[in-house]
Amino acid sequence: MRRFQTANREEAAVATTAVEKVNELQAAIERVIKGKPEAVRLTIVTLIAGGHLLVEDVPGVGKTTLAHAMARSLDCTFQRIQFTSDLLPSDVIGLSVYNQHMGVFDWKPGPVFANVVLADEINRTTPKTQSALLEAMAEGHVTVEGVTHTLPAPFIVVATQNPIEHHGTYPLPESQLDRFMLRLRIGYPGADDEKEILRDRERTDPLEQLRPVMSGKDILELQRHVSEVSVDDALVDYLMRVVNATRETEMLDLGVSPRGTLALFRAAQSLALTEERSYCVPDDIKRLVLPIFAHRIVVSSRFSSSLRRSEESEAVLKEIMKTVSVPL
Repeated sequence: MRRFQTANREEAAVATTAVEKVNELQAAIERVIKGKPEAVRLTIVTLIAGGHLLVEDVPGVGKTTLAHAMARSLDCTFQRIQFTSDLLPSDVIGLSVYNQHMGVFDWKPGPVFANVVLADEINRTTPKTQSALLEAMAEGHVTVEGVTHTLPAPFIVVATQNPIEHHGTYPLPESQLDRFMLRLRIGYPGADDEKEILRDRERTDPLEQLRPVMSGKDILELQRHVSEVSVDDALVDYLMRVVNATRETEMLDLGVSPRGTLALFRAAQSLALTEERSYCVPDDIKRLVLPIFAHRIVVSSRFSSSLRRSEESEAVLKEIMKTVSVPL
C-alpha cells in the first residue's frame, strides 16, 4: 500500500479541515437519521463530489427525511417537488408567461432553481416529466424556448423512489438513472435505533431543531478540494478493469457507461477526502462499486433470478469483483 500513501503536509492539512466540516455535517444529519452512518456518509460523499443521489427503498424508512435533514443542515436554498402522475415539465423547470403590460414574456423559474432539490417519489410521474430533469442534472442549466438559464451552484438533486415492483410507478429509463452518481437504500432501523426514534419524537420533531452547519461556499470549497485528491495509476487501472469486466461479461446486457466510470473516480476522491486522506486506496473503489454501478447495469434475462432488480444487479457485481485483481 506504500504507493498510495504520498500525501504531503499541506495536502494533509487540507484533508483535516475538510473532514472536520464533513463530520459536523454528518453529526447533524445523524441527529435525525438514526443508526445509518453509511447512508449518511454516502449522501455527503455525493454532495461534495458534485453528483446527484437516488434513494430507493420501501415507504416509511426515511428517504424523504434524509433529504430534509441534509437540506436543513446546509445554509442553502431548498425546494421539494412532489412528483405525481399529473405533474408537467413546466411545473419542474419553469415557464415563460406573457406580460400584457410590457408586451414581453417574463421568465418564471420553477422549483429546480435551488441548491438542494428534493424530487420526491420521482417514479410516480410520467417519463415526459421525469426527463425535464435530464439537462439540469447533467449540465447545470435548463433551456426553455431556446433560452438557457443557469442553475445555482452548488446544485444537487436528491430523488426518492419506491421499488419499481410497486404499483403506480414509472421506472426511470437507463439514460436518467445514469445521471445519478449514487443510489442507496436506507433499510429498516435496528430495534434500539427505532426505540430512540420513538423517544426523540415523543414531544418534538428533531428535524425542526436542525440548524445549518455548512454554507454553499463551504460546499464549493470542498468540491474543489475533491478534484485535488490524488489517484495512483495502478488504482485507475484497477477501476478500468472493473468497468471493462461489466462490459464483457455475458451476465449483463448493459455494462457501465463512461459517465459511470467518471462517477466512481470522482466519488472515490470524495470518499478519501471525507476520511482525511488526500489520496485514494483500493478500498475506496470496492466500497463504492455497488452504490455507483448497480443502477447502471442491466442483468441478462438468462441470469435473472427471483431477486429484486436492484438486488440482482448487486449480486452480479459482487461476482464480477471476485474476478478482478486488486493492486498491492
